[in-house]
Amino acid sequence: MPLVVALDQGTTSSRALVVDEEGTVRASAQREFAQHFPRPGWVEHDAEKIWSSQSRVMAEAIAAAGAGPSALAAIGITNQRETVVVWERATGHPIHRAIVWQDRRTTEACSRLRAEGVEDLVTARTGLLIDPYFSATKIAWILDAVDGARERAERGELAFGTIDSWLAWCLTGGAIHAIDATNASRTMLYDIRRGVWDDELLRVFHVPRAVLPDVRNTAGVIGSCQTVEAARGVPIAALVGDQQGALFGQACFAPGEAKCTYGTGCFMLLATGTECPASHNRLLTTVAWRLADGMWYALEGSVFVGGAVVQWMRDGLGIIQAAEEVNTLAASVPDTGDVLLVPAFAGLGAPYWDPRARGLLIGITRGTTAAHLARAALESIAFQVVDLAGAMERDAGHQIDVLRVDGGAAASDLLLQIQADLLQRCVERPRTLETTSLGAAYLAGLAVGVWRRPAEIAVLRVVDRRFEPSISAAESASRRERWHEAVERARGWAREDD
Repeated sequence: MPLVVALDQGTTSSRALVVDEEGTVRASAQREFAQHFPRPGWVEHDAEKIWSSQSRVMAEAIAAAGAGPSALAAIGITNQRETVVVWERATGHPIHRAIVWQDRRTTEACSRLRAEGVEDLVTARTGLLIDPYFSATKIAWILDAVDGARERAERGELAFGTIDSWLAWCLTGGAIHAIDATNASRTMLYDIRRGVWDDELLRVFHVPRAVLPDVRNTAGVIGSCQTVEAARGVPIAALVGDQQGALFGQACFAPGEAKCTYGTGCFMLLATGTECPASHNRLLTTVAWRLADGMWYALEGSVFVGGAVVQWMRDGLGIIQAAEEVNTLAASVPDTGDVLLVPAFAGLGAPYWDPRARGLLIGITRGTTAAHLARAALESIAFQVVDLAGAMERDAGHQIDVLRVDGGAAASDLLLQIQADLLQRCVERPRTLETTSLGAAYLAGLAVGVWRRPAEIAVLRVVDRRFEPSISAAESASRRERWHEAVERARGWAREDD
């Protein structure tokens, strides 16, 4: 039975899975790596530590599966999107820490660009709004912050990539400098309708064309692994942004099917097929995947702080010792005691797009306990997803009857029941939560013939549990109204020099 290796490089950890042709995970390995917060609102990663952690778990997972290169049909890579690495072509060494998608250091640059009136151009070409979340202003910041970098970039000495590009470069020993269309579509530099880097946008964002990778299909062989012995010679056959990977892994192939991934952030995507719709509710239009038969699109809403709020309770407040404890603690009280948490630690994403919003905890009394805070944390995740779903349904013009969910936090029955209650929709959890990794494996396998068509992949999806609303629509609406009051109090808090 052919095996496919999926590399899942996330915001807080690197993971590798070995998947067989029945969609069964044969083995996996995972390692966390350090997060760096040099200033408020700044988030960085050490790109070389990302590579070392990813290559290590790749070797560990292959060994755990008892496989060697001859048993491996392909490698698929899925990654945290928008995160920027700039490195030397000659040495492969990064010239600066990677600037993470959560980072807000380019807020002022984005404000200036909006004031100059270029956002309509950006949205028309890329489907995105101007925001520090995306890659373009991060690239420019590195080139301007590192001595001599801009001149070196103009001479072609430096390379830019999102994390898929970085891993492909490292795996091939520098032979391949590539990005796939899903990751390119998150840079603010890629015309998602024409499928090319856009020269006018490169001028707007002051990014030299010489640093850009080649844009490849999401599924398709781009090269072979040369630097990890356990997979030497195995074709690298898929690159895909993590949320598009999850959309594929959840088999959301038909227009109107939607999924939400609960990871560090929360990301909801609605498949629109070959139609590239414009959002009227401050959502994003993005490339779902680019295959040999053309480009496929999706509407997307992004929440910056989802599961990360639980990490904050563990690492920042010390209320819990392990992330799993939040469920037991939250379940020990029937409600939050009217406490609301708006986790705008890095601003607010869709549909608000407010980089100056900051976290807010409101409604505290002497009777408030750690359990109330834990439940408010879980509810904050669900409330943000409800906001995304509402905007998405207005854009799509129809109701999302079933929301397919995945990601680490989707293991929480309590969170998903809260989600179904507040959303007033059925929430459906698959048996395998790591659908991002599965999506990368499926796309790579599709490229080399392990699966011949998406329909063969769709039948591999198995539902673990469905969650139906247990409160009335009126109660849900009342709680959402209270949430929106809290959100308005959190908006616009940060000063210009923060």
